[in-house]
Amino acid sequence: MVGVLAGRARTLVVLVGGASRLAWASLVRMVTPPQDLREIVRQLDRIGVGSRNLTNITALFTGMVLALQTAYTLAAFGARLYIGEVVAMALVRELGPVLTALMVGGRVGSGIAAELGSMAVTEQVDAMRSMAADPVRKLVVPRVWAILIALPLLTILADAMGILGGMLIAVLEEGSTATFYFQHAFRLMDFHDLASGLGKSVFFAFLIAVIGCFNGMNARGGADGVGQATTNTVYAAAIGVLVSDFFLTKLFMSI
Repeated sequence: MVGVLAGRARTLVVLVGGASRLAWASLVRMVTPPQDLREIVRQLDRIGVGSRNLTNITALFTGMVLALQTAYTLAAFGARLYIGEVVAMALVRELGPVLTALMVGGRVGSGIAAELGSMAVTEQVDAMRSMAADPVRKLVVPRVWAILIALPLLTILADAMGILGGMLIAVLEEGSTATFYFQHAFRLMDFHDLASGLGKSVFFAFLIAVIGCFNGMNARGGADGVGQATTNTVYAAAIGVLVSDFFLTKLFMSI
C-alpha cells in the first residue's frame, strides 16, 4: 500500500514538474517574437466564439436559479428586496469566473488535448522538432494567448447574462421592477469585485491552457492515449480551477 502511494506521489510530482516547465516555456515565448497572430485569431474564434453560447446559457440559468433560491431563503427574514445584491455579488465574485472556467475547461481543454494528442501519436510533433521548428511556439503559445483573451471576455458576458437571469426572476416571480433590481444589483459592487473576478479568470485561463497542451503533447499509445489525455485534461482542469479558486479568493480578500 505504501509503495503504491509512493509511486502515485512520484507520478504526480513528475506531471506537475512537466506542466510547470511547459508553463514557463510558454510564458517566455509569449513575450518574445515572433508571434503567429493569424493562428492566435483562429484559435480565439474557435475558443471564444465557439464557447459563447455554452457559457451564456449556463450563466443565465444559474442566475435564475440563484435568484429563486435567494428569494425563498430571504423571505423568512423579510429581505426579498436584496435579491439583486446577492445575485450580482455572487456572480461577479465567484460563480461567473468559476462556472465559465469549468465550461471552457471541459469544452476547450479537452479539445486542445485531443487535437495535440492526435498530432503527438501520429509523430507530427516529433516531425516539427526534426525540422528545427519549436512545437511550443507553434502549437502551445497561440492557444494560451487565445484562452487568456477569451476567458475574461466570456466571464464578463456570463456575469451580464447571470444578472439578467436574476432580473427575470425578480420581475416575473417577485413582482419587482427591472429598475429597482438593477439599482440594488450594482449598489454594493465596486471595482475590487470586478477585478477579483477577472483576475481569477486570467489565472484559470492559463491553467486550462497549460493542462490541455501538456496532456495533449504527452499523449502516447494511439487512440486510447488520446482518449486518456482528453479525460485527464477535463479532470485536472476542473480540480485545478476549484482548488485554485479557494486560494485566489483568500488572496483577493486580503488585498
